[in-house]
Amino acid sequence: MGGEHAAVVRLLWGPHPEPARGPRRTLDLGRIARAAVEIADRDGLAEVSMQRVAAQLGVTKMALYRYVPGKAELVALMVDAAVGPYPTAQKARGGWREQLADWAGELLAVFRRHPWLLEATIGPRVVGPGELSWLERAVSALAGTGLSSAERMDAAGLLAGHVRTINLQVRAAGPAGNPESKHVAVLGDLLQEHGERFPELTAALASATHGEGLDQGWEFGLQCILDGLAVLVDQRPR
Repeated sequence: MGGEHAAVVRLLWGPHPEPARGPRRTLDLGRIARAAVEIADRDGLAEVSMQRVAAQLGVTKMALYRYVPGKAELVALMVDAAVGPYPTAQKARGGWREQLADWAGELLAVFRRHPWLLEATIGPRVVGPGELSWLERAVSALAGTGLSSAERMDAAGLLAGHVRTINLQVRAAGPAGNPESKHVAVLGDLLQEHGERFPELTAALASATHGEGLDQGWEFGLQCILDGLAVLVDQRPR
């Protein structure tokens, strides 16, 4: 791949040849990425700069440029380091549905550990081997279901979108509380005054508040997606 993405591809996928001239290298891309991730986890993506990463590593900014040409390439390294390869320590359990549920739960945990990933993974971009291993895992879980290759990739995208949505809500709520509870509290205040205009919504909110439960958006959405996929799988010839 050439053009504007060539530097990112080279950093993420290699090869990484040693320079023929100049001082011996004292850093590596993994160490640089980890330092940048630590800053982003603590202070947010906007606070990551070549200067701050260099300072954390105890080198000059110019020394850092010998490894990474700029912040865009640095962010690409950060994403692949933070997401990492899909965890394969435990053997995949159950059928495709259980495997995808595990996959989505693992991805949810990654985004909660690194909230800045929401900003860093927007739009067309080059992905690294770690991140791509997640897509490979999701697509392979649906092998043999009768779904087409495009449908299997779309299913992974749909689940990833649900992960992003839930994490956006958590981030918007801030560290002090649950996003759904906060939303319901605001909605409840509005419906106390205007409930006659929205009778079904008022009744639904009252029922959820007094017995059916709130804060189940993650599990409800996940099961709806998996139920929809199950319908498609049942329709496909094996």
